[in-house]
Amino acid sequence: MAGLKPRLYDLGMKPLEKSRIQRIRRSIAGKASGVVLEIGSGTGANFPLYERADVVHAIEPDPAMREASILRAKGAKIPIQTYEAKAEGLPFADNVFDEVVATLVFCTIPEPEKALQEIRRVSKPGACIHFFEHVRVDNKQGALLQDALTPLWEKVAGGCQLNRNALKLIRESGLAVVEVTPLYKGLFQKIECINAK
Repeated sequence: MAGLKPRLYDLGMKPLEKSRIQRIRRSIAGKASGVVLEIGSGTGANFPLYERADVVHAIEPDPAMREASILRAKGAKIPIQTYEAKAEGLPFADNVFDEVVATLVFCTIPEPEKALQEIRRVSKPGACIHFFEHVRVDNKQGALLQDALTPLWEKVAGGCQLNRNALKLIRESGLAVVEVTPLYKGLFQKIECINAK
């Protein structure tokens, strides 16, 4: 979410977080266990929700967002280490992580295919990979509206692409998609995968 001010981002997300999104975050981060990698941690909205992980290594490329997340990391129930890094070049060895969490981030990653390959590289064979993303809708009118809004939205929302087909990218990456749960009239999807390498 490069370019967004952390306080403005949190303020804008607060109504959605309270009404719906935090429930989804909790169903992912709250159940993640072992050594966990979080992709694009933003201001650390998931940090207070981790309960079962041994440790979380969280990457965030935007220095201001990462700085804002450090306070939430200090108050977390489990150890969280933050890194200023991009998903396309993860600073970790191969086969390290038991689980990977990515919530509302793949819309902004400039090279999502490369990021997905990096996730496969650093996660163990059989690792669980959890995505929660807003996605390109199935209906033609909605998709056309997303296409029309995306150029402006990208400029005001830190590079976010409303019309990115996250599920297609994930399937093409080689991750084994186990379950897809459409949410909020198909605008979002919870996608559960296994690293089947």
